[in-house]
Amino acid sequence: MKLHRNARTCPKSRELIARRVLEQGWSLRSAAEAAGVSEPTARKWVRRQAAGEHLQDRSSRPHRTPKRLPKPLVEAIEALRRVRMTAAEIAEILGIALSTVSLWLKRIGLGKRSRLEPLEPPNRYERRHPGELVHVDIKQLGRIQVPGHRVTGNRRQRARRTRVGNEGRCLGTAGYEYVHVMVDDHSRLAYAEVLDGLTARCAIAFLGRAVAWFAERGVKIRAVMTDNGSCYVAHAHRAALRELGLRHLRIRPYRPRTNGKAERFIQTLLNEWAFVRLYGSSAERTAALPLFLERYNFRRPHGSLGKKAPATRLNNLVGNYN
Repeated sequence: MKLHRNARTCPKSRELIARRVLEQGWSLRSAAEAAGVSEPTARKWVRRQAAGEHLQDRSSRPHRTPKRLPKPLVEAIEALRRVRMTAAEIAEILGIALSTVSLWLKRIGLGKRSRLEPLEPPNRYERRHPGELVHVDIKQLGRIQVPGHRVTGNRRQRARRTRVGNEGRCLGTAGYEYVHVMVDDHSRLAYAEVLDGLTARCAIAFLGRAVAWFAERGVKIRAVMTDNGSCYVAHAHRAALRELGLRHLRIRPYRPRTNGKAERFIQTLLNEWAFVRLYGSSAERTAALPLFLERYNFRRPHGSLGKKAPATRLNNLVGNYN
């Protein structure tokens, strides 16, 4: 039982007060003084004991709540949420205030749609040996000219705009750069580079360097999985794969979860490298990437590998990770 933080008594002391008055002949005042409570409080516990009631604290909740949302409406809110409707849509259909719908969704544990059952169960898989399959993907990042609002919290601080657009407006000059990543399906060993584009030429150059990087660590790549981006479906990219003797697996459209190991690595990359601290420039951020990769591959505990680093799965192939 959860007692009030300022309560002078507990069920045992309340029973003692009642027993002293009812069985041992104590006066109400004496029993109250001995317990350090007021006489009306002692009278309350004596009366409840005499009536055979429990000596626990009663709930302060009212017996009736006339304005409470009817149970059928609560069930309707839950049913509509189960078909992945937003709170605003539910409020519009049922004619209830949005705040009321949001409150009840939170109470029944469906405040976020991520709490709902997935549309289909996850299909978790892992290849048996390093190099059987690698996952490749690209993440776009804005170039840094001045520290951004994500780390400073100041949305008014902007770089000087010197480029003039078609309508005569001054436009930003920062642009984007692209992080190409490759992750081994079995060991989660990862390689990444920051490049200026996401063209087929950039993807092919990255592929060659990544395959060589894995080969230096004793991992012979046999197959590559990518999404259906234009750089990966280009004829030049297909020719490069054939030249390297690699099988190309492409995910079904609109199913990024199939390439989930690369997606998850990119999330870690952003949280622990790209956005982890304040960078003065894009060059400074790029220079910090090798340090992150070294830590990720050789020292950082990985949740899917029993809290061990990815390189520990290469023990039979590589004697010295460094």
